[in-house]
Amino acid sequence: MATATPESLAKLEATLLNISGDVPLHARFRSLFTLKALPGQEPINIISKGFKDESALLKHELAYVLGQMGDPRAVPTLSDVLSNEKEDPMVRHEAAEALGALSAESAIPLLEKYLDCPERAVRETCEIALDKIKWDATPEGKAAKQLAKEKKEQGTAQFTSVDPAPAATHSKLVASRDIGSLGPNTINELRDSLLDTSKPLFERYRAMFALRDIGTAEAVDALAAGLSDSSALFKHEIAFVFGQLLSPHSVPALVKTLEDVDEDEMQVFY
Repeated sequence: MATATPESLAKLEATLLNISGDVPLHARFRSLFTLKALPGQEPINIISKGFKDESALLKHELAYVLGQMGDPRAVPTLSDVLSNEKEDPMVRHEAAEALGALSAESAIPLLEKYLDCPERAVRETCEIALDKIKWDATPEGKAAKQLAKEKKEQGTAQFTSVDPAPAATHSKLVASRDIGSLGPNTINELRDSLLDTSKPLFERYRAMFALRDIGTAEAVDALAAGLSDSSALFKHEIAFVFGQLLSPHSVPALVKTLEDVDEDEMQVFY
């Protein structure tokens, strides 16, 4: 794993926190994702300082990165962000999602507290995070975590992100991108689960990430159908998945969403 000198950490901190006052946002993001790759408490401390910034977009990414780093020492900062009811809902939502990514059992009472949050994106994310933490503690969840770790170390992981929900079981069939191993109705079944608003969000997310793993044009079309959902959070996650897929087939759906001036800012973020 990469390491950094005190001098390089100081430079990264100055850039991320825009100490000079004239650092462009893209440079601040580069510093953030450089810090993401560094171990130890100090990178977490530096990232945590960024939550004083005015940019909700930047703070959303700060929370995302803290969740992806996999270090439980980020839990107190993320808990504080979620608890700050004056913070932008987009930032609080990502803090809750990051607590789920860290499988932070100590945060369960806090996540349960905000299941009744008036901000829909926050309460929905808390619901998903709680289900993720519970799933991680199951034998299936523990086995999946170990497998993901091994694939990441071997460089064979299709996607390296810690997702808010594990892909539905169908996606195991396409670990080698062997689309021929899928049954003829698999994508339709996943699409039905994705769009079924009577199902828990966690289950719908599992269908979402299974479709991502399949990654065909048909899977992209199924995901695009979810952009008509009433939940800004749900659509926000589909946009994130499209960004991961890098499929030109998703561009028309993304452009249509971006051009919709009435769309919630959470969805157009990605």
